[in-house]
Parts: sequence; C-alpha cells; structure tokens
Amino acid sequence: MTVVRSKLLLVRWAIVVLLVAAGCGHEVKVTRVDVGTVTDLSGRWNDTDSRMVAEAMVKEALEYPWLENFSKAKQRQPVVVVGTVVNNSHEHINVQTFITDLERELTNSQKVTFVASKQERDEVRAERKEQAVYAREDTQKAPGKESGADFMLKGSLATIVDEVDGTKAVFYQVDLQMIDLESNAKVWYGQKKIKKVVERKRTVF
Repeated sequence: MTVVRSKLLLVRWAIVVLLVAAGCGHEVKVTRVDVGTVTDLSGRWNDTDSRMVAEAMVKEALEYPWLENFSKAKQRQPVVVVGTVVNNSHEHINVQTFITDLERELTNSQKVTFVASKQERDEVRAERKEQAVYAREDTQKAPGKESGADFMLKGSLATIVDEVDGTKAVFYQVDLQMIDLESNAKVWYGQKKIKKVVERKRTVF
C-alpha cells in the first residue's frame, strides 16, 4: 500500500505542476499606449481607420465650392446635420463611432454650424416639454426656435475580401455625400479607400 500511495502522490504532484505550468503560459500583459497609436491587431476596421477617414473626408468636403457658394449667397455659415451611415461590410462595425468622428470634425472646423442628430433632437425636445411644466418661466426654452439644417451628410461603408492560403486582402470603401435638403442636390461626393493585407502564419510543432 505504501508503494501505491507513493505513486499516487507522485501522480498528483505531477498534475499540479502541469496545471501551474499551463497557467503560467497564459499570462496577461497590459500596456497603456497613446490613443493616437496605430494598433492594427486583427486587420479589421478600427479606431484609427475611423478617425483618419473622418478627418480626411470632412477636410475634403469643406474645401469644395458648395461651402463658399452658400456662404456668399446667404451671408452665413451653412447648417449641417449628419444622417445615417449604412454598414454594408462583412464586419460588425459600430458606425456610431464613425459618425461621432464626422460630427467632431465638422464642429471643430468652425466652417459650418453643426446641429444635433434626429435622436439627439428628440431628447432635447422632450427636455423642453418638461421645462414647460416644471421649470421657472424665466428659464424655460421656447419651442419653434430650432435651426433647420441646410445640408445633410450621409453615406455607407462597404468591404471586398479576397483570401487564399492564409493571406487575406480586405478592401474598405467609404462613400459620403453632402445633400442640399431643399433641392435634394448632391453638392459633394467623397470616397475614401483603405486596403489591408492580413497574413496568418501557421505554427508547426
């Protein structure tokens, strides 16, 4: 019995050692990096793509003649709202992050007056209704004084994927249009393309 018990103890210790070794093999390391650092880990659409595309496309849009033509004709900045950006890609992309990047670039440009989206307007209108009931009269904000948008920026994001033997090429295409809300005329059409090659290396044991 003593020999059998000794063998059982050895087996148990061996199992414990293996489990500890396996646990050490999955050590997690977290490194803080600057938010502007490019971190292309998976090859999918990421925060860097969203920011860079938004910056480039808004800059291009605001350099086109529609802006100067409107400002000269109306003697004021155009009022712009961002509409929907449709995700037609094969990836699950949070397009709201991209829309937020577009809104930030438009607002910070100081070349247009940027107004809230439909969802945000609904929330603000609900707040005004509550003010009409609960707020002091001298602090209430009256309805019917909103700034109507002159133009809407909207578009889509699509992908094309080509893959063979562990190497994948992903082609992203972002299309945006600036639309005159009175005439439905497209006063600007922009397109930005990104191509990524992702290689999966096989590990041979």
